Amino acid sequence: MPNFDLNRSPLRELNRALHALRPDTNETHWTVTGPDGRHAIAAGLDAPVTVEIEGNVGYYCAGMNKHASVVVNGNAGVGVAENMISGFVHVRGDASQSAGATAHGGLLVIDGNAGARCGISMKGVDIVVKGSIGHMSAFMAQAGTLTVLGDAGEALGDSLYEARLFVRGSVKSLGADCVEKEMRDEHRELLYAKLKLAGLAGEIDPSEFRRYGSARTLYHFHVDNAGAY
Repeated sequence: MPNFDLNRSPLRELNRALHALRPDTNETHWTVTGPDGRHAIAAGLDAPVTVEIEGNVGYYCAGMNKHASVVVNGNAGVGVAENMISGFVHVRGDASQSAGATAHGGLLVIDGNAGARCGISMKGVDIVVKGSIGHMSAFMAQAGTLTVLGDAGEALGDSLYEARLFVRGSVKSLGADCVEKEMRDEHRELLYAKLKLAGLAGEIDPSEFRRYGSARTLYHFHVDNAGAY
């Protein structure tokens, strides 16, 4: 199990070693100490390994992740798991703004709160936030799910496409073209599956959530909606 101390060796050396890993590597569990808020730790991974980071990370940790599992035992800065393709990213503290931005797949779990624009332009990722999220979250979200056990800030789901939003707490306001929708059995089953992936099956009742989605009035330009564009 490789151990890498960023107070002794440069971040570039860590990322170079991680990028060189092959899918059949025996070095499947890495521990990183001394992150001290450094940016782009474990970014661009493309192997089925686990990277556990002991401390707080800066911008774009686990960005562009593919196949790997990245665990942050601390807080994360802007854009954690940004543009993730697949794999698993777990932040055991809070996350700053734009968590999971543009991510195409995989699972992002945040144990604490997430800042503004969580899930902005998400394209298939599943995001589970155990705390609350900030304003403009799921802005232009195209696909995937955003599940929030706490509250949501202003303009949730502004200009939303087909992503599905589940919020257990209160929503300060909905963005343009985002509306509350009926929570049917199929949606409760979907939500249960996402909670199970996040290790919350049996702890959280899906019936406590409300579902939000696109009203589909902004798909095509219409002069009556000009003020909302």
